[in-house]
Amino acid sequence: MKYQVAIIGGGPAGYTAAEAAGKAGLSVVLFEKKSVGGVCLNEGCIPTKSLLYSAKVYDTARHASKYAVSASEVAFDLGKIIARKSKVVRKLVLGVKARLTACQVHLVQGEAYVADAHTVTCGGESYECDHLILCTGSETVIPPVPGLEHIEYWTHREALENKELPASLTIVGVGVIGMEFASFFSSLGVPVTVIEMMDEILGGLDKELAALLRADYAKRGVNFLLNTRVTSFEKTAEGVRIGYENAAGSGALESDKVLMSVGRRPVTAGFGLENLNVRMTERGRIEVDEFMQTSLPGVYACGDLNGKSLLAHTAVRQAEVAVHHLLGKEDAMSYKAIPGVVYTNPEIASVGATEEALVKAGTAYRAIKLPMTYSGRFVAENEGVNGLCKVLVDDADRLLGVHILGNPASELIVMAGMMIEDGRKLSDWKRYVFPHPTVGEIFREME
Repeated sequence: MKYQVAIIGGGPAGYTAAEAAGKAGLSVVLFEKKSVGGVCLNEGCIPTKSLLYSAKVYDTARHASKYAVSASEVAFDLGKIIARKSKVVRKLVLGVKARLTACQVHLVQGEAYVADAHTVTCGGESYECDHLILCTGSETVIPPVPGLEHIEYWTHREALENKELPASLTIVGVGVIGMEFASFFSSLGVPVTVIEMMDEILGGLDKELAALLRADYAKRGVNFLLNTRVTSFEKTAEGVRIGYENAAGSGALESDKVLMSVGRRPVTAGFGLENLNVRMTERGRIEVDEFMQTSLPGVYACGDLNGKSLLAHTAVRQAEVAVHHLLGKEDAMSYKAIPGVVYTNPEIASVGATEEALVKAGTAYRAIKLPMTYSGRFVAENEGVNGLCKVLVDDADRLLGVHILGNPASELIVMAGMMIEDGRKLSDWKRYVFPHPTVGEIFREME
């Protein structure tokens, strides 16, 4: 069988590339060994947001009295929360499959193997292609901590399927995934301890806002152990004993369950990558140019596999760029304004440069900070809650970075990203008419 485009991996990068190529009239075969949608749709971005929204609704109901509303006997059903999550995932997976079918993409369920740049095998069949797009995604990193192999620990997968609340939960690693699960379980009343090797949570995000979010959750009872390294795990009658070290010395704590969340790494083995002999980076990622093309013409690597940005929305854009390039259309990937969002309650979002990055690079900048209470809409909908909007500009007042703590940061950050990508100045916000009242009006207050 001969196709113009063969794509390995049906996550955000893979199915976006397949749909774009199919719409352009190309013959496309897409290989996926598990479920279409990849980690993001099936066991990452979407299911966690479903759980977090249930927790947010529960939080809102519990604290309804702040808004002069009485809500008695507020309760949750974890089993039904998990069932709703599964329903949401099924609905969206079916939607992706329908779009692929509409674009006449040939979907092959199975583990693909690359024989060479123009040949892929799967299930005993051989598929020829003019162009090859690799979108194999990433996998959970499990550190070699003594005793870990003897306990029944969770990764995000088990946490998403669990239908009984643990008596207590310890999360090792507090990046985005770790913090979102800390938010979910603590909202449902589970005592949560977080152990992190770094000096602050959410590495890569603005440290000031990350510290504010951490302080908020500490007030709610989440125990944070920063600058702390886990040294051992031991199974006990009550659960798990976790040994750790920090500046204060050695210590240990007991926990019912352990969630390992120390990061993810691109999948580079098991699909015949070695047969392509493409250039790799020093970190073992596939080297790509601004068009997502590898050192081998006609072979592209999109999403987590190239290690540029392990985010679903980055993968989507990379896939579009790759398909545009093989079609001969002008396009190139830019990383100036890749937004990052943590869907805690409140949300925290960031786009562009952080203060830490600008200082490290020796770039002159000015920081403008405003409490989110400058927005009337925010005050009306967030009783007794504050937040912060921080904007970083250069000497010419061009936007370099925007960082927001407060709902709905995930929606506001889009506007900020557009401004940064297009090289807009702070004053340009004044030219736009924002509907009133909206939280986004805070951008017009910046000067």
